[in-house]
Order: sequence, then C-alpha cells, then structure tokens
Amino acid sequence: MRDIYVVTHTESQHHVDGLVGGWYDSALTERGRRQADAVAARLGELIEAPSVVVTASDLRRTRETAEPIAARFGVPVLESRDLREISFGPAEGKPQSWLDERFEPSPDDNRLDFRNSEGGETRRELATRIYRAVAGILERDASTQVVVTHGFAMTFVVAAWIGMPIDAVGSVNLRATSGGITHLHEDDFFRNRQVAFLNDARHLEGI
Repeated sequence: MRDIYVVTHTESQHHVDGLVGGWYDSALTERGRRQADAVAARLGELIEAPSVVVTASDLRRTRETAEPIAARFGVPVLESRDLREISFGPAEGKPQSWLDERFEPSPDDNRLDFRNSEGGETRRELATRIYRAVAGILERDASTQVVVTHGFAMTFVVAAWIGMPIDAVGSVNLRATSGGITHLHEDDFFRNRQVAFLNDARHLEGI
C-alpha cells in the first residue's frame, strides 16, 4: 500500500502583489505561514504511518510550506528542483499585466510544444521534469510521502501518478488552490492507483 499527499504551497507574497510566479522566488505571507501550519495539522490527522518522507520544490514558498509539515513528522525536507512551477522566463517577478500583454495562447494543434512566453517553458518541458521527479519519488522505499509543489505543477504530479502519457497532457488542468491537499492512494492487493481526493482545502476555512 502506498499513499502520497500532494500539497500546493500556501499564500505567497507574489500572490498578494499581483506578480508573475513561476520560478520567481517569493516567500510566504504571514497568512501563508498560518495556512502552512493548518496544512501540517490536517496531515497529522490524516497520516497514521510511523514514518513519512517530505519532498518539496526548492523554491522558497514551497520549502516554507513544507517546513511545518516536516516538523510535525520529525523529518527533514528533501528538495527537488524538478518540482518547480512552470517557468515564465523574463516575466517572472513582473506584474501579471506585463505577462498578460505578451502571453500567446497555445494553438489547439500544438498545446504541448508551443511556448506561450518568450524564454518560458513549454508544457512538455514542464511535464518531462515533473514526471522525472515523480519517478524518483516512487522509487523510494517509503509507503507514505508528502510532496509540496505548485498549483499548475500539481496537475502533472497527478498525471504522472495515474500513468497518463506525456503526449496526452496538452489540455489537462486540475483545479488547485493555495494549501490544497490531494491524496493519491495505491492499494496493496490490486495495486490500482487512485486519486482518493483532490484539492481539499477545508482545513483553511477562516484563515
């Protein structure tokens, strides 16, 4: 049996300031830190395993979300550059309006390899590294893991988990909110991989 809890990082400063995220290395806000504590508390209720492995994107906002989770289970935070959000290149850290004026929607016949912003990543490039990260996570001898990543990147973590071919992810986008928890479960008999629940954020109500 295997369980993976995928967490999207909580509120960060670029959200509040209306800046483009991507690889822009913003920190959590005060509210975001309270939300991270609530995520950790909720995972403490959900997880009964004697040991847990916690892995996060190496960007500051994901590390700061992961730290109270790791502290809850008494383990270190492992970092993975491959779990970063999609890169928007030179738009990162600029006002969202700057990117909106230059963003080109992907054509229907080339959603995987079209580059929406100059210097940014394509969906295929994002998916390739996220799939690589998930493959490494699944190679570990750990029945319960927590993965802390980003809103758009979460889609590709789930796609990798269910074995969706990269060539099929051109249009997929699962709803993810800051601090949401997604539970991926593999049973120990049939070894079927399930999405037990997606983007549960009830633990953040009132924060």
